[in-house]
Amino acid sequence: MLSAIRFVSFPPHSRVHLLRWPNGPYLASATYPWWVSSFVDESGLHVKAGDGGAGCVAMRREAHVAKGGPNGGDGGDGGSVWLVADHNVASLLAFRDFPHRRAENGTHGQGKDKHGKAGADAIVAVPEGTVVKDHDGNVLADLVTHGDRWMAARGGEGGQGNARFLSNKRRSPNWAEQGEVGEEIWYKLELRLMADVAIIGLPNVGKSTLISRISAAKPKIADYQFTTLEPNLGVVRVTDNQEIVVADIPGLIEGASDGKGLGHQFLRHVERARVLLVLLDLAAYDMVSPSDQLDVLLKELGNYQPDLLERPRLVVGSRADVQHPDVEWDGMRISAVAGIGLDELVGKLGTMVSEVREAIVEPTGMVVHRPVADAVSVEKIDDHTFIVLGRAARRAVAINDLTNIDAMHYVREKLKGIGVNRALRRAGARDGDTVQIGELEFDYEEDDA
Repeated sequence: MLSAIRFVSFPPHSRVHLLRWPNGPYLASATYPWWVSSFVDESGLHVKAGDGGAGCVAMRREAHVAKGGPNGGDGGDGGSVWLVADHNVASLLAFRDFPHRRAENGTHGQGKDKHGKAGADAIVAVPEGTVVKDHDGNVLADLVTHGDRWMAARGGEGGQGNARFLSNKRRSPNWAEQGEVGEEIWYKLELRLMADVAIIGLPNVGKSTLISRISAAKPKIADYQFTTLEPNLGVVRVTDNQEIVVADIPGLIEGASDGKGLGHQFLRHVERARVLLVLLDLAAYDMVSPSDQLDVLLKELGNYQPDLLERPRLVVGSRADVQHPDVEWDGMRISAVAGIGLDELVGKLGTMVSEVREAIVEPTGMVVHRPVADAVSVEKIDDHTFIVLGRAARRAVAINDLTNIDAMHYVREKLKGIGVNRALRRAGARDGDTVQIGELEFDYEEDDA
């Protein structure tokens, strides 16, 4: 009779083994299949910045000091989440099973003017060439080179303690600000490989065999189509002073630019390549001529991104050792298996990459595509409902106790000073309309002044 049952889930297609000790419980283990990839070039990412700490309401209470005044400290700022390009990270595998990243919260302020501690930032390492998109597919940032940093979520500011509100009119303010809530956002990450040369061709044309012969990469090689399901990178030594990075792009098929098969995922890795190496099969079993193969490949590249056709390219006939007798080809011929023409190929690629490197002016900084929001804006929901957007407006109403008449006067003057009243009038707000600012909702009343 079973006294307890524990259900454990395993990844799809994994092989589960059941073991049992004599008179003991069953133990389960799983063996992952060979096709579970360790290279991931797309992933979701959820980031949560730290919340700011709340300000403190406190008054000096010392012997022989009458009416000592406020001394509540400020809350600490919440930590932000930063994405940093790191050349030691090869893929987005770390985000496949655990896409959540969170920064620390700031601590609350205390009496005696003790300010809260700021939360630590969360530094998230991503591969070079990572593109960050929002849920609509808009590009927000492109982390191209090692060390590029982009703030994915801004930490909330800490609330001000009541000592900050001391003035000639307010001698003993008894309110403080709440901490601001940190940003929480979902992103889509895409990796576009950073390679000097991208090897492209139809399936089973010998791309993986070639990269295994000219570099130390060890891709999977077999005699059937679509052996390569993920890009492979290899470093090729051209001379003692020159090395180039070569990417083996999985085989393209007709219609890849329209998303057929895994076309978009494969073509994405061609975008950053400086030179294209086009391999044409001289021993195609279906008797597709090299010129027809070239037409298909160039058509797919042009449909996906027209400027790829302007990229320097080297067209080479592959598998020359088993070339079909009826196939005519006057261009450069190689055989990765027999070693034919490999030295000449590497030399030409090295020369082409050097010329492109000298001609291209590398960007001096990262380009951030996310626009900066206005300080204050008003969005009209319906004829009688308005939402005030903007960090400054949310901060103005982040008061602990809005039932306090002095605090209410402070909030009204603050909103007026940052232009909220003027923005509401321009948006068409009238007396009695509902206005929302953060968590605060109130009825609009025209200022007579």
